[in-house]
Amino acid sequence: MPDNFEIGNYRSILDEAMELVLYIDKYGNVSYANNVAMKLLDHKQIEGVNVSNILPNLFKKNGDELIIEMPIGGEVVQSVAYRENNTCFSVDVKLLTSRFINGQYVCLMIDTSKLESLEKQLAGIRENAVDVDMVKTEFVANVTHELRTPVNGILGNTRELLSREPGIEEAKILSMIERGCEDMHALINNILDFSKLDAGKFQLEAREFNFRNMIEYVKSNHVNKIHEKGLDFFITVSPDIPEVLIGDELRVVQILNNLLSNATKFTTVGKIMMEAVITAHTGNRVELFFMVMDTGIGIDKKNQDKLFKSFSQVEASISRRFGGTGLGLNISKQLVELMGGHIDVESELGKGTTFTFSIWLDVPEGESVNAITTANSDAPVFSSAEDEAAREATQRAFGSEENLAEIDKRLMKLALCIDMETWEKAEMFTDAIKQLSDGAPREVSTAVLRLKMAVQKENGEKATAAIEQVRSLLN
Repeated sequence: MPDNFEIGNYRSILDEAMELVLYIDKYGNVSYANNVAMKLLDHKQIEGVNVSNILPNLFKKNGDELIIEMPIGGEVVQSVAYRENNTCFSVDVKLLTSRFINGQYVCLMIDTSKLESLEKQLAGIRENAVDVDMVKTEFVANVTHELRTPVNGILGNTRELLSREPGIEEAKILSMIERGCEDMHALINNILDFSKLDAGKFQLEAREFNFRNMIEYVKSNHVNKIHEKGLDFFITVSPDIPEVLIGDELRVVQILNNLLSNATKFTTVGKIMMEAVITAHTGNRVELFFMVMDTGIGIDKKNQDKLFKSFSQVEASISRRFGGTGLGLNISKQLVELMGGHIDVESELGKGTTFTFSIWLDVPEGESVNAITTANSDAPVFSSAEDEAAREATQRAFGSEENLAEIDKRLMKLALCIDMETWEKAEMFTDAIKQLSDGAPREVSTAVLRLKMAVQKENGEKATAAIEQVRSLLN
């Protein structure tokens, strides 16, 4: 009577439980089963049925003795439960001693058969998705290959006609065809790269390459188009970047080409600048930091999050006016991340855009990071007697008292130039600060680069804030 009374107090709760609940005595006979258990086990009269008939893999009968072949106390065991008609289903089983009825156990079960079915369906869906991705990748590869053939044919014949000195009008038309073929090549390559990246089948090919030769190659790809638009073009390479590095040169070029092409496309007045510096050096690896800045149309802050999404333009009018698929920056972002780096953008509508990205490359054995001389580099040139102290300071360690004092002096003069909006002089002082910061911790080098970006964009507010940030890091 007391036992039934105890169960009766909790019967309504047990009957609503999602788990199968069985109370069994020390002989293994079921004294209570909740609604779910009675429904799923499908016994006409479950009370009195021995648990060894329901869970034969976990309970055995030896005469009147019940042999329990599972742990007691909460550990979950996977098994199968049998119905009266001997059909079965998968369950997770837990066995506890009853708090309310002495000498009895509570057997809790969860039906996992539907979960297993769902997992099988999910596995099938995954396999189908892989097959679809494979078909898609192969289709894109085949289509792009087939597109290249006629485009190459048109391009080859167009260049042959251009070599025959056509008339002015004919040459103009042929040049437009040539440019269209080149754009088509770029589009085909972007689609193929995006497809490989999207399918996770893209692999970098690391090999030794000459860094400055690569920069010269990138420069040659863009200098004519930039100058044709009447824009100034400046490239600065830090002298401490090794001559030879190990990485995927083709993909570094692809990123820089994309950023410079965008800068050229969206800039009609002013200048385009590119800079490369080292921001970290660990063992035989260096982190290179690149900056590509333009004085073009700029991007509203609310639209900047769209830049790195596939097939996305800031707005429809941009696509109509300037063309493009919106794939280039998405591909660049994924390539940068594959090289262990990060890409970012700073822009203001009507005042230009600055893209920055970092990548990690290996240094060949025997190549020193600091062994490069400034003879063939674009290192800052100190052009006045006043800056003789800065030249001397570069020979001292970054953290020395004299060097830090020299940096602070240049920061004060830079702040004055910004207040007076003498930006040419401000750039000179910024270059001096950057040179004096050689060997600084990464956060200082990055803050100095941000300062230089603000000065180059002639943004007084950001430049002043950057000066304060550099000062706070040095103090």
